[in-house]
Amino acid sequence: MKKIVIICGLISGFITTSWTLGFMLVAGRNSDTDFESGTIYGYASMILAFSLIYVGVRNFRNKYNGGVISFGKAFRMGLYITLIASTLYVVAWLVTYYCFMPDFGKVWSEHVLKAARASGASAAVIAQKTAEMADFEKMLKNPFINGLMAYMEILPVGLVASVITAFILKRKRPVDNAVIAGERI
Repeated sequence: MKKIVIICGLISGFITTSWTLGFMLVAGRNSDTDFESGTIYGYASMILAFSLIYVGVRNFRNKYNGGVISFGKAFRMGLYITLIASTLYVVAWLVTYYCFMPDFGKVWSEHVLKAARASGASAAVIAQKTAEMADFEKMLKNPFINGLMAYMEILPVGLVASVITAFILKRKRPVDNAVIAGERI
């Protein structure tokens, strides 16, 4: 189990990290960047990456556990894969932010304020958004809070994938391999 969890976790972490942070490094320096599309692609990469939870749990169940796995054990495997992938993502984000993009908070703030102005927001709303963005920029400067915010992006996606996988793959008794579509071979 440990080997499957580590391999699937590392591959998942590589997929989410390379796609999401690649987008941020290429496009994240400009407030004119289409961050909404980037968000969609980022979460799509997380879903793709966390499909390895299904692959890993199914592989373990069928090859090493005699075709049987409980919901709890399947969920635990998914959780471990999620934690490995999420930790890789967070570490990569922190390195990217502090080493290559320390101005990301400012770029994001400009984007949010530009969108608020374009939508016709009142001066009071823009003033409120400006204050929120100033607080956001301060929070990003704290590595602990910055890391927690990055975990809050990716961890829920992995947890949902773990629950769905555990529900789909749980099996209390082995399936007879000689039976296909209800007929004995």
